[in-house]
Amino acid sequence: MKHSIRIRLILIVSLMLILAIVSIFLANIFLLPRFYESTKVSQMSGVYTEASAITGNLLWEELTDSEVESVYDSLDSLSANRGVSLYIFQVSADESGSIASINYVYPTGTNRLKNVTKGAIANYVRAMYFGEELGENYEEIEQKADYAVYKVYDERIGSNYLELTGSLPDDYWIYIRANFTGIQENAAVSNRFLIIAGIVVTVISIVLIFFIATRYTRPIMDLAKWAQEMRGLDFSTRFEVKRDDEIGVLGNSMNELSDKLEQTISDLKTANIELQQDIEKKSEQEQMRREFLANVSHELKTPIALIQGYAEGLKENISDDPESRDYYCEVIIDESDKMNQMVKRLLSLNQLEFGENQVQLEHFDLNAVMDSVIGANRILFEQQEVELRYHPKETPIMVWADEYMIEEVLTNYISNALHHVSKESGVIEIKAVEREEKVRVSVFNTGLPIPEEDREKIWTKFYKVDKARTREYGGNGIGLSIVKAVMEAHNQAFGVQNYDNGVEFWFELDIK
Repeated sequence: MKHSIRIRLILIVSLMLILAIVSIFLANIFLLPRFYESTKVSQMSGVYTEASAITGNLLWEELTDSEVESVYDSLDSLSANRGVSLYIFQVSADESGSIASINYVYPTGTNRLKNVTKGAIANYVRAMYFGEELGENYEEIEQKADYAVYKVYDERIGSNYLELTGSLPDDYWIYIRANFTGIQENAAVSNRFLIIAGIVVTVISIVLIFFIATRYTRPIMDLAKWAQEMRGLDFSTRFEVKRDDEIGVLGNSMNELSDKLEQTISDLKTANIELQQDIEKKSEQEQMRREFLANVSHELKTPIALIQGYAEGLKENISDDPESRDYYCEVIIDESDKMNQMVKRLLSLNQLEFGENQVQLEHFDLNAVMDSVIGANRILFEQQEVELRYHPKETPIMVWADEYMIEEVLTNYISNALHHVSKESGVIEIKAVEREEKVRVSVFNTGLPIPEEDREKIWTKFYKVDKARTREYGGNGIGLSIVKAVMEAHNQAFGVQNYDNGVEFWFELDIK
């Protein structure tokens, strides 16, 4: 990733480390000597104060050997602990005002160091007593009432020193000297060590920050990946990392956002489906309304035309023959009856489809209903010379259903079978078979099978497989629609099955 937070974090930390190391390096070069000088001057001022306190108003000539040793021990400890060379001396002048002698009180003896410092002390004495210039190798650092501090370059050995010269009571003087060159060497060593340590620390820090940044950026990358999935409307993923920091707060917020988006989209989908269903239902109802009007108009057109024609014939006395007039009247009555039956069936179907005719569940004997319907239609079987095969069970078949509606279903199945049974070998078989908690009632008739493309359509209002034959017996394609509406109201299965020698219509009812 070009602008990765992890890479940015590593670069920022690395640059900060390098900047810190470079800053310390420059501070060692330019600020450390000044700081050291200031610290050393303060330290030498402290040595001067402590030495003044130790010597006080001592009369060196009157001190015993043990007292002198005690003072020397204190001065030795002060000199060693503070890392300085300390000298106490007394100056005597002759009558002309010249320096007669310099008497060294501390330390005693004539070692090489004391001899080396004699010239320096003499220079300070001449400067203090006679106002002589110290020379270009002397740089004044600090000037107080009782002492002065100088930075001195020793040409003989090529080193810099800090030197303090001040007065003590009873014409005694103090001279303190500290090496200043060492700080520059220490700074150089420190800088070399700083460069090496800085490189090591930078490398280690980069490695550590890489793992730390990876740990902190991985949840962010997971959140980014999750956001990509959410953009594709996939809300199955959840942020499962338990954290109490800002990433945890962001993850929990996105979890809540995901839930709300999922719920909102689900609600929108549900509303969209319902809207689509409403639109489809409205379109279907409109289509059904048009088909219904067209079918009703078509079904009523022929009987109305016949009734109108024969009624006009009667009115105009086309035939004076009484038999012809009776025939005209019978046609009018027959067509009127067909129209009446069709209207009643349409009203009944309409009530079922719109839920106005509620199912009244009853516990009744199915055998009794079947015997009743078959008995009412027995004369039709005899007139059409149809062989009826029906063997009722001796024991009752108790079912739960609306008795009146089931009677109508069975009547429609038998009527349909009578209209389509084969003329050559007319057989209608009616039976009831119990299957676990249900009973299946079937009505079989010999004859031509229903074309496969028409099997689902026969339950539609006004649909006729053989329109010429249907018209012949006065059918209007409503009976099977009533069967469908009744069985759907009962929430029970129904259907039709083709066989080689005929067709079987069936429906099921609950026994328990």
